[in-house]
Amino acid sequence: MSKPVCLLWLDDFKSYEQALDNAGIADRFELHCVKREDKPPEDLIPRLEVLAGWKPGGLLGRMPKLRWVQAMTAGVEAWLGAPGLRDDVALCCARGSHRHSMSENILGALFHLTKPYMAVALDQKASRWNKRQSTLLAGQTLGILGLGAIGQELALKAAALEMRVIGTKRSPEPVEGVEEVYAGDETDDVLRQSDFVVLLMPATAETDNFINTARLKVMKPNAWLLNFARGSLVNDDDLIAAVKNKTIAGAVLDVFREEPLPAIHPFWTTENILVLPHIGGGHAGRGAVVAEIFAENARCFLAGEPFATEVDRARGY
Repeated sequence: MSKPVCLLWLDDFKSYEQALDNAGIADRFELHCVKREDKPPEDLIPRLEVLAGWKPGGLLGRMPKLRWVQAMTAGVEAWLGAPGLRDDVALCCARGSHRHSMSENILGALFHLTKPYMAVALDQKASRWNKRQSTLLAGQTLGILGLGAIGQELALKAAALEMRVIGTKRSPEPVEGVEEVYAGDETDDVLRQSDFVVLLMPATAETDNFINTARLKVMKPNAWLLNFARGSLVNDDDLIAAVKNKTIAGAVLDVFREEPLPAIHPFWTTENILVLPHIGGGHAGRGAVVAEIFAENARCFLAGEPFATEVDRARGY
């Protein structure tokens, strides 16, 4: 019996080979490895049944035997819009790979907003003794729009800091650490109550420009918006106007419609908008984490079981 032909089209393929070996299924695949910047061999493309990679590369239409794609990221909008991706090809994402790194970076942003360490560091450069006060996170309300894997991890960490956590979920159900879970159409209830609003929703047609003038007006004047999801969730012009007009206190942005963010974009120079260079999800061990997700999906593929992280194409995630 022939083995499924699998292409690892990425740079960290040693982690993937190791994960398959740890799962005891490395010998069940005909494995081929190509670095991300290179193209697969021409004779391999029509034979592929499994593709694990960062990008479609414009080759999906030339893979008639393809049965399963493993994306390296949690968001899969680039794959969903890729020419040649047939309906019968399973698409899996790396859901959960950012769970710890993203929640920790969001907490870092919350501490940055409420603790004076940046100002103190600047004081030190000037040999200046300037006593400053922190703002407590304990007792403040954190609103999480999108209580998926990352949102749930963030909720646990924030609750441990004695923050009050509320949020939205497509299918409202109890979530540990969350005082109240709202449906998506109850977003305004979350915005009204929150001192900090964190965006963790996927990029879909429904969430494009989700944060606009109308929703920003619902927020507290002292509230901060933190976007660690996708740049398309925020209407840039509306946010800039809201911050300048003091409709809200400000924003921390880790994702943008165009990356790198162009030097002429007003986000760079708008007071109380902090620009982060998309650091939320990355960490030194992420490749190994995604490799484990891939190995589990590979086991499901061989066993004919439902994939652990298959994308619902109708929902877009």
